Amino acid sequence: MEEKIARELICDTGRELLKTGLVARTWGNVSCRLDKSSFLITPSGLDYLKTMPEDIVYVDLSTMEWEGKHKPSSEKGVHAAAYELFDDVVFVIHTHQNCASAIGLAGFDSMDITSAEREALGGVAKAEYGLPGMKKLKNAVKSAMQTGAHTVFMVNHGVVVCGSDKKQAMERVQLLEDICRRNLHLGNAAPKRLSEKKATELISAVRQEIPTAELSGGDAAVMWSGKRKTLHAQLDDMAQMLGSHVPCVRASAKKAVKALSARDAVFVQGVGAIVKADDPDDREALKLLTEKSALCALHTEAMGAKVKLGAVDTALMRFVYKKKYSKRKG
Repeated sequence: MEEKIARELICDTGRELLKTGLVARTWGNVSCRLDKSSFLITPSGLDYLKTMPEDIVYVDLSTMEWEGKHKPSSEKGVHAAAYELFDDVVFVIHTHQNCASAIGLAGFDSMDITSAEREALGGVAKAEYGLPGMKKLKNAVKSAMQTGAHTVFMVNHGVVVCGSDKKQAMERVQLLEDICRRNLHLGNAAPKRLSEKKATELISAVRQEIPTAELSGGDAAVMWSGKRKTLHAQLDDMAQMLGSHVPCVRASAKKAVKALSARDAVFVQGVGAIVKADDPDDREALKLLTEKSALCALHTEAMGAKVKLGAVDTALMRFVYKKKYSKRKG
């Protein structure tokens, strides 16, 4: 593909993924094959809305050496594996989409999916867990792709989808989310919300103490808040941005403020989640992240699966994020 066109396609795809909620903040990555020996990929930790064609990084497929203004995505090895294995693959998208992330945690083996859908996705497989950017993750994804699968669930992480062009890759990403959505199990309890008046009063009281606090009141967050349980990190992005767990408290502004003094998010019974961050983009990302984390926790609990990231991996990812990626954004 002509390099100028490929750079523009990658930028457009990043913005499209962000707009549709298939990625948040700077997570996920997009690449495009140039020829048999090279590909282009999104840079590491750069806001998709600010990424310009000249920011896209060139990578040599045989040596993995790169050229550009920024470092390439840490998952460049995963993309390279796809191009090495599949001659027909020209475009690769890695997302952290909500429903597919949940199915990657529990229910993959029993997933309701038709043969026509499997074919449309180019085959489906699951890769075992590895820390982001590490060789173990690349090897796990490569092993999954060696089955012929062009769509791979990355346990505790997200998915990677390969296509013959951008259109096919995006269609597969969307189809996968639709399939996974119908396979979600969230239990029988409907969201039990506080009255709008009480919820508004509670949030207002919290903001008097913490002006950067905002409500994440999606159905999944409200449903989880009704369980009055701590939510432990099951996904890499939660571990990175929120740490090992998010507590849950009764519907009390005082209790919410106390919890937020130590952490960046708290579930509040009948309200959902309340998050805090100085940066408005970070607040939006945390709102999406608490909703997704609640969705995954509800699903794994309904499936009877006990899923929790290891303490060492969680601490390491949180440390790297705070020292590196949170400062690189934008």
